Amino acid sequence: MASSPCGNSNFDSGLEIKTRSVEQTLIPLVSQITTLINHKDKPKKSERTLAAIHRVGQAVSVAVGRFVAVGEAIAGENQELKDEMGQACFEARRAGDAIAQLTDVGSVLPTQSDGCVTVFSDRTGMVKAARLLLSSVTKVLVLADRIVIKQIITSRNKVLVTLDHLERVSTFQEFVQIFSQFGNEMVEFAHLTGDRQNDLKDEKKKARMAAARAVLEKCTMMLLTASKTCLRHPDCESARINKDAVFHRMRCALEQVIEIVTEARSCGENKILPASIYNGIKDFKSSVECLRENLYSSSPQSVGSQLEALVERTEDFTDSAYTSHEQRQAILSVCQLARQDTQQLMNAWIEAQSVHAKEATEDMEVAILKTGQSVGELRRELHKVAVGRASDLLKVHGEQLPLRALKAGGAEGNLETVAEYSRTLTEQKEQLVETCRLLCHVSGSEPLEITCVHAEETFHVIGPQIMSAAQTLALHPSSKIAKENLEVFCEAWESQLCDMALLLREINDVFEGRRGDKRPYLSLPRPGKHLANLKTAKAVKLDAEEQTSMAKLGLELRLLSSDVDTEVEKWEDQEHDIVRHSQSLASMAYNMHLFTRGEGLLKTTLDLFHQAEVLSEEGLQLCSALRTFSTQLVDEEKSAVMTEMEKLVALCQQLQMGAKTPVQGKTATFQKVDSSIQTTRGLLAVVVSFLPFCNKLNKKYKSERSSLGSPHDWRERQDVSTPVKEEGALNSMNSNGFGVKSLEQHMAGLNLLESK
Repeated sequence: MASSPCGNSNFDSGLEIKTRSVEQTLIPLVSQITTLINHKDKPKKSERTLAAIHRVGQAVSVAVGRFVAVGEAIAGENQELKDEMGQACFEARRAGDAIAQLTDVGSVLPTQSDGCVTVFSDRTGMVKAARLLLSSVTKVLVLADRIVIKQIITSRNKVLVTLDHLERVSTFQEFVQIFSQFGNEMVEFAHLTGDRQNDLKDEKKKARMAAARAVLEKCTMMLLTASKTCLRHPDCESARINKDAVFHRMRCALEQVIEIVTEARSCGENKILPASIYNGIKDFKSSVECLRENLYSSSPQSVGSQLEALVERTEDFTDSAYTSHEQRQAILSVCQLARQDTQQLMNAWIEAQSVHAKEATEDMEVAILKTGQSVGELRRELHKVAVGRASDLLKVHGEQLPLRALKAGGAEGNLETVAEYSRTLTEQKEQLVETCRLLCHVSGSEPLEITCVHAEETFHVIGPQIMSAAQTLALHPSSKIAKENLEVFCEAWESQLCDMALLLREINDVFEGRRGDKRPYLSLPRPGKHLANLKTAKAVKLDAEEQTSMAKLGLELRLLSSDVDTEVEKWEDQEHDIVRHSQSLASMAYNMHLFTRGEGLLKTTLDLFHQAEVLSEEGLQLCSALRTFSTQLVDEEKSAVMTEMEKLVALCQQLQMGAKTPVQGKTATFQKVDSSIQTTRGLLAVVVSFLPFCNKLNKKYKSERSSLGSPHDWRERQDVSTPVKEEGALNSMNSNGFGVKSLEQHMAGLNLLESK
């Protein structure tokens, strides 16, 4: 317990920690308690050290008391958790009191001649109290997390009820009224699920949540135009089919979100991740390399069968009508080479077993290496084929010829043209679906596999929806609503092609080993948390012409955001404040880029201006990090960093002032949007310019610090009497909106400098 209290993620509570917020809340407490337990091993301590221990013990007790008060307030508001929460709070308070007593200075003997104090150590009591405290605090947090889940379920239920009403409306007036309510409920649901997605520890669940939320986001606009078209043309069968498909997809996505949040098992969950060749190769290589440790861990026949199953999966590539003869032959050749190398390994393995060898022979070592190389070559060949085909398809489909022809044919009322280009689009859809399946095989990670499956399903569903929308327009060529509906579905197709291009880049990054863990960032305004000057402002949506004029600026923003990501990936210390704030800036700038394309969750100019304010605040925090960083630099280096920091401060202030300045009218709003994006572009350009320089300086001074002495010597120079921060632990007993995040702050102040 003392050496690694975090070793068991359940903290003896029997409750699995599934979210980062719960985990991060526990870390300071674990650090404090670990230190206290370790100190109990040494009966003699200086008065200074003893005083520090006493302060830590008292700080833990006080913080736990405040924490419990919040937990009890939550219990009062949620009757179904009252008993469980009350018991957990009682145990936490009791454990906190026990720790305070065990660290009480009054329980020590007088000072001895060597200046130290003898403490009658009760290590067993401290360990027991620590286990009880961690277990009970974890239970309080997990119970509070259930409330977050309950909020998501309640929000989903409201959306479903309104969705049912929308599906049954018969008049435009009724539809407009209910859709307005539906929009507000979807915004609330988006915020709750966005927070949850970012908080999940399991990357597969995060990817599934992201896929479901993407469906809901895109389907909301489709639902609007499909429903309007059906209301305008109630007897049109293609319009009804189009609308029904959207409602069905939204319900499936809502259900998937709840399955992820509640961890329910659905009949389709096992189908979401087909067996990929990448995982097959990884498992096969693991089995082969295990032979170095144990010749008898498996049989030669099982390894041979494993390879054959792997080769069988390559038929998705070799049997495809779109795979060239040269590509097919290259794949088959590498498969044959892998078979030969595996057979040599099996022969050497059988021979080693026959003489009762205890470890891999020299012949086996050579065969293991050759087998690993041949299956590695197979992975490279398959990656080249899948990525090459995807790149070619994206170039061809970038011209959007079938979509333009369908729009033109529909507007002319030409059913023959619509039918002809529907067949063309069907062929393109089948190519894209198959390519997504191939990308899934080589994606290199389970989250990316999930994203590939989502892309495959999206192309499979939207293709027929475009065709039904085009058919509706052809039957009613003068209908503005039918034309708008077709535009929305075509935009969704184009958007998925853009997403596929980003997916392709990520797959390449993983293959080449460039991918790092990205910090998710949810920066959208939450309901009720808009700034005062925005509450009465009128949200404005840009029209098509204005969106087009924004596109160039948005592209520059996207490229700069990518450049920032590339530069921060080069830092060895990914937890450095400069890195964290730079990543957040890049993430928010990317949100603004999506806005210029009419995508993402920034739907209106209000959202964009709020995003600009949040971005400027993050930029000022980066400036603070730069100022702290500069304190360790010499004059010339410090001057250079401070110069860049001053540029950044000026741009942040300019962005903040611009975002807060109220405007009236569409032209003024458009100019404000343009100014916000241009300032953000300038801000990112400054960040990109100083990141490499700061990284170089950080490496230099890190190297110099490591040569000054051992970590033990460095710790001896620290001031052990630094008091534990207790301010800000509980500013208010207002229990509105309690959840994991409101509890988190009550433990976050426990930052301990370990006492020697």
